[in-house]
Order: sequence, then structure tokens, then C-alpha cells
Amino acid sequence: MAIATPVRPTDDPFGTLPTPAPAVYAGRPAPAPRTLVDVLDATVKAHPNEPALDDGRRTLTYRALAAEVDTLRHRLADAGIGVGDRVGVRVPSGSNDLYICILAVLAAGAAYVPVDAEDPDERAELVFGEAGVSAILGAEREIRATPDIRATRDTPTPHDVRATPETPTTPETPTTREAAPVSPGRPTPADDAWIIFTSGSTGKPKGVAVTHRNAAAFVDAEAGMFLQQEPLGPGDRVMAGLSVAFDASCEEMWLAWRYGACLVTVPRSRVRSGADLGPWLAEQEITVVSTVPTLAALWPTEALLDVRLLIFGGEACPPELVDRVVTEGREVWNTYGPTEATVVACGSLMGGTGDGPVRIGLPLDGWELAVVDDDGRPVAMGESGQLVIGGVGLARYLDPAKDAEKYAPLESMGWDRAYRSGDLVRADPEGLVFLGRGDEQIKLGGRRIELGEIDTALQGLPGVVGAAAAVRTVKGGNQLLVGYLVTGEGWDRDEAVRRLRAELPAALVPRLAPVADLPTRTSGKVDRDALPWPLVDADDAGPSERLYGTEAWLAEQWAEVLGLTVDTARDDFFAIGGNSLAAARLTTLLRERYPAAGVADIYQQPTLRKLARRLERSAQDEGTVRAVRPTPTKAKLAQLLTLIPLFTLVGLRWTVGLAALANVSTWFGAYTWAPTVSWWWVAAGWAVLFSPPGRLAIAAGGARALLRGVRPGVYPRGGR
Repeated sequence: MAIATPVRPTDDPFGTLPTPAPAVYAGRPAPAPRTLVDVLDATVKAHPNEPALDDGRRTLTYRALAAEVDTLRHRLADAGIGVGDRVGVRVPSGSNDLYICILAVLAAGAAYVPVDAEDPDERAELVFGEAGVSAILGAEREIRATPDIRATRDTPTPHDVRATPETPTTPETPTTREAAPVSPGRPTPADDAWIIFTSGSTGKPKGVAVTHRNAAAFVDAEAGMFLQQEPLGPGDRVMAGLSVAFDASCEEMWLAWRYGACLVTVPRSRVRSGADLGPWLAEQEITVVSTVPTLAALWPTEALLDVRLLIFGGEACPPELVDRVVTEGREVWNTYGPTEATVVACGSLMGGTGDGPVRIGLPLDGWELAVVDDDGRPVAMGESGQLVIGGVGLARYLDPAKDAEKYAPLESMGWDRAYRSGDLVRADPEGLVFLGRGDEQIKLGGRRIELGEIDTALQGLPGVVGAAAAVRTVKGGNQLLVGYLVTGEGWDRDEAVRRLRAELPAALVPRLAPVADLPTRTSGKVDRDALPWPLVDADDAGPSERLYGTEAWLAEQWAEVLGLTVDTARDDFFAIGGNSLAAARLTTLLRERYPAAGVADIYQQPTLRKLARRLERSAQDEGTVRAVRPTPTKAKLAQLLTLIPLFTLVGLRWTVGLAALANVSTWFGAYTWAPTVSWWWVAAGWAVLFSPPGRLAIAAGGARALLRGVRPGVYPRGGR
């Protein structure tokens, strides 16, 4: 782990000025260059028989995982995928196939470009088109070639920045390559490992390419941070609950695969529920969790009893959460890092807020951090400024113009390449303290969002004259993304919501709020801080509907979570600003009155009236007295008769043991009352009744005999 290293400004080389140390943090040297394929190979060699991947249906050892990855790698090679290519991955979450596909793409030497399977098709097409993928891996490991994109992939485009300052390369000679088989290759540290798209201020997502050098350095640097006294290893179980389109998912994967631990995938339904994920952690004996604070705040503390490493990232961590989860025997880390600097740039080991503010900490080995003023010069330690990142973790934008802008040299530090994060921090010697954003980029549920991308989508809606997006926080703590609209002729709310849901990921669809005009600053830009809050919905026609009974109570719960007044029983939870985390919070409230309520109820019945009816039915079902039929007499008799062979086996085991004891007693004298038998018989009895193969054969044979003729279906509790 790094320490804060004073670095003297370039304008005072001789130290004559009595200025405080500048806010520059330099870590230890970067780990040795290698690839993620090298990392996995080393783990497979060291722990071939340890579990590596578990989706609840099938568990794969490292040897079995490597075999399945190699099979798919050869299929990719047969499809013409090799070193330097890019492959889209759009596989349903929560399955082993998703991670096998990712590893196979890496093993083939290509970079994977992930899109969440639940994102709209338009989003997937945009991402895959911008990345120039050569093929797409889908459900059931289907490989779909994209010949139209392949032709452009072989001819470098303006968005294809292949060179990095550390390892310059030259673009390939333009060719027209068909999907012909290629010889399986192996990536080098300079090759791309993944390309993840973040929200873009122009309305178009920004592709960020991370090389194997970046990625492996990140994985190895984290090994120097976490659990130094009792390192991760076989026996640990790591939760995989984040979307692979979110760069923090890379941390989940390699927290398992670098150490020989098991990656345990979470069903998407559990992730959506939020609160239901807590019991799942205990049930699965999860020991390592990397997540966003908002989600962890929904879990009871007892759900984390087995967790010995808890990592927060993606959003600011509240002090009260730190106090609740920090305990003896568990390391709790607060981490920070943009996608552009390979997942995590710095981290802080939490010891409770009694130790000071919640920090984002010090840089990883090989990363460098500087806090600079508006002129790009380091501020003094203790002051605030923009965080700039340098070092081995710097990725690159696919767009060369964007890359040159955001990764320009930092002359005051002599860095040839530096990423300007746009985040404001305070420089403390013990570690950085996050203060907020310095631009119009925001974090919502751990996901980084450019408000400009939302603005563009809103402005493209029919009947919209002007639009701007903003984030508001309601009294319940829920963050709400609001789209303020100046509407004209042709405006239709339902059609607007439908179009936004088809175009944007679910997390980016805002609550729509028509307004008379948009306030502006003297610069002419929209003043987002002056946009009205709380909302007064001018789009409503007529008075609000009067609600009664369950509907009225449910409307109160919605208002508690969303911070909005629910006007009619036809209101849709997601259309008025709800999201997955809000649904998880609502589920917790609903269970106080309806214990059987689940997050799936909200997704399946998102309107107020329909959800109220479902809750009422669940209460009626709970009140129904179940008639349990007694076990039939014939079944009881059959169960008693099965005890005869079971007691016979127990008796035979005792007989073999007594026979062996009688034979041994003859070594010490003649005991006529202790009959002896041949040692061959004793050995045969031991082989059948005591040895593991013999006991397994008896158990398997008995099970087959009992279940012979049984077919899938529903059976009475006590048998027929």
C-alpha cells in the first residue's frame, strides 16, 4: 500500500521557500508486467481441484473451468477470433456461462466488450458498433459473427487508439479479413483485456479500453492491500452480483481467481431484491463481498457474519454504515477509482468513524495521485482540489480526441499522461477525503452517469422543446433522477417513457417532470440547482384520485421511498422515478405488514392498484389454514419394514468389528468363548461395510432401489 510522499514543486527545486508539502501521493513500484491469462494459469496450476465457479446449479473446479474455457477458445479461433480482436459479450447474468465466455475471449487474445443482457437492444447495438466487435457471444455460448463490423475492425478507425505511452504500437495494415479460422494465440500485456462503456456527456457512451498490463497490475496491487495477515485463498467464497457492464465486476472476478477462491454468482432476482441478498450471503457462506454502500445498507448485520473482507466502492460511503459493519475479524475497505484508471486507484482500511472522516485513502502500488488547483499545480497538503491520476493503471478512450483531452500531460508533475477525474478531494496525509464532483457527472446507485447523456435522450423526445436532467435526494435517502421538460405540441408522457426505456438502461430512465421553463445561468447554461424541487407535476389532468385501504397505505410507502406524492392508483412505480435500489427499499417496508412480499411483486405489478391487490391476496393466502393429511397406514408400515435392512447393516458392522477383536485376542492367550474367523472374511467385511467405496456403493444402491420407478412430479408427503 502507498504512503503520502512529499514531492517538491518544480518552481522550488532547492527547497528555499517555506511552503508545506504538496498534495502528491506516490506508491510503491508497480507489480511486474503480466496478463490476466497468466494470472488464471498460475491459479489453475496451484489449485486445480479447488472450486472456481459456482452458479448454484453447477460447481466447476479450476481444472474443469480451464477445460471449458479452452474448448470455447478454440471455437472462437475457428470463427476467426484472435489476438487484437474485440468480442461482444451479452450473456444472462448469474450463470457460469457468462464468466466462461469472458475468460474464453481473454484466452483467445481478444478484448471482451460486455453489455448487460437486460439492457435495450439499441444500447447493445450502439456499444458493439462503437467498439467494432468481430463477434458477439450470447446465451448458450452462441457465437454470432458480425462481418459488417469485422470489415471496419481491420481498418483502424478514428476511434481506435491502439498506442499507449508505455507500450506504443502501430496500427495493423488494412486488410479485408473473412471469418477464417486462426491459430489460437496468447495476448501480451500490451493487448486490450476489456472495453467498458461509461455514460457520455454528448449523449453517446464513451468506450474505455483497459490493457492486460493495466488489469493484471490492478489485480496484483490489490493483493498487497487486503488481508495481509490471513490472505485470501481456497475456501473463500466471493460474491459476484454486479453487472459485468460495470467495471467493479472485474474486481469481483479476480478477487476469486487470483487466489484460488470460488466465485459465487448471484441470481439477478436476488440482486434486485436487495434485502433478500443478505440471507443469501449467509446461506452461501460468502466470505468476500465487493459492493456499493447503498446495497450493503439493506442487509442485516447477521448476514455478514461469515464475511471477512468487505469492499465498498462506486459511491460515497456513509459513516453510519461504516460503524455498523466494522467488527473484529473483518476488514472493511472504502475504495475509489474511475473506469479510466482501471477499477480502483486508491483505498482506505476503515476502522470506524471515531478514527476520523471516511477516506478514499492512498494509491495502489504503481498508481500516482495528485490534488491540483485550476491551473494544474499541486495544492498544499490539507487543501482541496481536483484529483488527477497517473501511473500504471491509466486506460485510454477509444475516441482519440477525448483521450487527448482527458489524458493530457500534467506538466507541473512531469507526467506524460494523467487522467483528470473531475472529482474534488481534500488532501490529508492519512488519505484523500472525497468531497464531490466538479462537473455535471454524477453517481447513481454506484453507476457513473453523465447528465448530458440524459439531456440528449430527453431532447430527442417528440413534443419536447427543452430538457435538462438533475439528481435529487428525498428524505428517505433515495436518489431520484429527474428529467425536467419544457413541452409543446405532440407531447405524450406514456410514449416518452416507452421510448426512454427502449433507448436507455433502466438506471438511466428519469422521472419526467414538465415545467414552464428551464432556469439558466449568466453563461446561458441550464442552472440545474435552480430546477424546482419538490416536484409539482403540471402534467396532471384534474384532481388527484382519493385512495383508500391498502392503496392509501401503499401510496404512503411509495412516498416514503421516492419522496413524491402518488396521485392516482394508476401510477407506475418505475415511471415516477423508482429504480432497482428504490424497489429493494420498498420491499423492506412492505414486509413489515406483508411478510410474503418480494421485489418480484413490484417488477411484475408496478402500478399502485395492481400491487395493492397482489399484497391483499398474499395476506389472504397466509391466513388460509393448510390441511395436512396424516401419513397413510400402508406408508407407515413400509417405512417400518425399511428399518430391517438398515438395522441388519448396522449389525453386520458390529459383527465384523467383534470378529476382528476376537482374532486379536488370540495373540494374548486362548479364549474359548471368543470364536475366531478367517482374516479374509474380516477384510471382506471391512471392504464392504467400512471402506469409503463400499459404503458409497451401499448408499447408491439403496437409493436407486428406493427411487426406482419414481418420476418427476408432485407426491403426498408420506408417500402413496
